[in-house]
Parts: sequence; structure tokens; C-alpha cells
Amino acid sequence: MKYPLNQSTETRRSFLGKSILGAGGAAIIPESIHGEEVAKKASAEPKAESLIRELLSSLSEEQREKFVIPFDNPLRHKIENNWHILRERVGTHFDSAQQLLVRDIFRELHSEQLRDEVWRQFLEDNRSKNAKTPDEIFGTASVAIFEEPETDKFEFVLTGRHTTRRCDGNATEGVAFGGPIFYGHASKGFYEKPDHPGNAYWFQAKRANELFEMLDGKQREKALKNDSRGEQGTKTIELTGKKEGLDGIPAWEMTADQRKLMLDVVTDLLAPFREEDRIEAASMINNQISDTHIAFYKNEDVGDDKVWDTWQIEGPQLVWYFRGDPHVHTWVHVKEPVAEKKA
Repeated sequence: MKYPLNQSTETRRSFLGKSILGAGGAAIIPESIHGEEVAKKASAEPKAESLIRELLSSLSEEQREKFVIPFDNPLRHKIENNWHILRERVGTHFDSAQQLLVRDIFRELHSEQLRDEVWRQFLEDNRSKNAKTPDEIFGTASVAIFEEPETDKFEFVLTGRHTTRRCDGNATEGVAFGGPIFYGHASKGFYEKPDHPGNAYWFQAKRANELFEMLDGKQREKALKNDSRGEQGTKTIELTGKKEGLDGIPAWEMTADQRKLMLDVVTDLLAPFREEDRIEAASMINNQISDTHIAFYKNEDVGDDKVWDTWQIEGPQLVWYFRGDPHVHTWVHVKEPVAEKKA
């Protein structure tokens, strides 16, 4: 079904908002999580958060001075594609039991289905001449724990090459994943081949390209742009608040089948992460899905094969930027959209 040309933008958006929320709840959020079960799960502290509290309680005074930072420190908002949030590394400043806790926290932030793939990516991307075994490689990661003791707020951040993960126990309201995150992979070398063999995240781009193939000629013209936003650290994930004027084609201009595949794209984007984060991010994306655009970038086509390696989805409070040239970098920032004031 296509919308009549004389139908107003606002009417089309309203219709899509209602219809896609119904479909999106089932498509993005796991079918086993609904109603009372959501509330029950939300009331119990997730395993990753419990492990962080255990790690905090195990720290010596000297370790606390190095790794525990005030919650309002600006460093909590920083993000890069390859960095270490602190100079001190997990392998040299934590004992073996604490290192195992950090590894378990990292694994618990990912879905059971894909955590082994994420673990493989981390080991491949952070291997060096001085770090060859899994323990040595994971030991190169750095972590920081931002804490506000009087309110029991905390945020755990783990960083390394192609890795920024956060866990905040919902201390920051209205923000998915505890804030901006980064994931990526350089498999089989820095310059990957067009089909990105072995890349842990290329399946997401394949799904997005399925959607491009479903678009008609005029829709493709609108969705396909020349150059992407590029990478500028924290600026890469700045949110515009805009509903119009974003790159690409908005969901409200798609047919029902195309919108369903758009939700499949979002489902694949969320697939690597734990259930709690998938549910929270899905809800925030659902609440702005009618204004979410998808764009593809033809000047960043590896191998000139018309399979678009670099693409993004963007909404008023959403950036999911997938850069596949020369290998995968993905920048993510998802927030709850600002509610419009009623007249």
C-alpha cells in the first residue's frame, strides 16, 4: 500500500506511527517479553549490573583511586573507534578474579546467540605481538567506573580497538545502552574484500541492502547519497532532533512491506546485545520510527559492486551509522524522543 499523493505529511506520519508501533513491538522486541514479564524483568537487577557491584566491592583503595571516577566527569560521554578510557589496563591492574569479573560483564552485555562472535571480534582486533592468548588480549582493554555513591548511580565503560561498551543500570534515563557505543571489526586485514569475509557484523549491512533492493526507482534516488557523515569522534553521534531534512528516505514514505523490512534491519542491529538493552533501545526507536530515515552512500562502495558498504539510520534522537569502508565501524546513539507539547 502506498499513501495517496494528496495525503498530508502529518496524516501519513500519524498513520505509520500507529501501525508500525503495533508491528514493531513484535518485530523488534523478543516475543517472549511482553506485559507483566517486562515489568518483572525490569524489577530484577540484570546480571551485568550485579557483577559490576561485585567488582566495585572487590577494589582496593589504590584501585578505586585509579578506576572509579565521579559520575558527572565529562569523560563519561567520550567515544572513539580505537581508544582506552584510562591508561591503566585490565591485565596489569586487576587480579585474576577481577579480570574474570570484567570478562563476564563484557559477555553479559551481549546476547547468548552472538556473544561468541563478539568475543571473536575483540580477540582478532586487539591481538598484538605482546598479547596473543585470549587472557593477554582481553587484558589490553581498559575500564572505568563512574560512580555517584550518594544516589547509587554508576556506569561501567569498557574500551579497546573497535569497542566501546557501557552498562549503567538505567542510571541515565531516556538513553539506551547507557550512552553512545561503538562496535566494529577488521577481519582478514585492514582493507576488507567487498563481501567482508569473516566480519562479525556484515550481516547487518546485508539486511540493510535487502531493503535498498526493495525500494523502487524514485525511492532509491532519495535513499542513495554521495558521501556519509564521516567519523569525527563524539561529533559522529550528535543527535539533531530533526524529523525532516535528514539523509535518505523516511519510513513514512515506504510501503507496508518495506516498513516491515526496515524493522528487520533494526532487529539485526540490536541482535548482538543483551535482552535488556534490546528492549530499551527498541522502545526508543519505536517511538520515533515514523520519522526515521535510512540512507546509503555510493562513494564508499568497496569493490564498486553496488552493495552499499556504508549506510545509516537516523531519527530525531537516533543515529546508527554503519561505515563499511575499508572495514566495519559502527557508531550508535539512541535516546527517547522528546515528547511534543500539546496545544
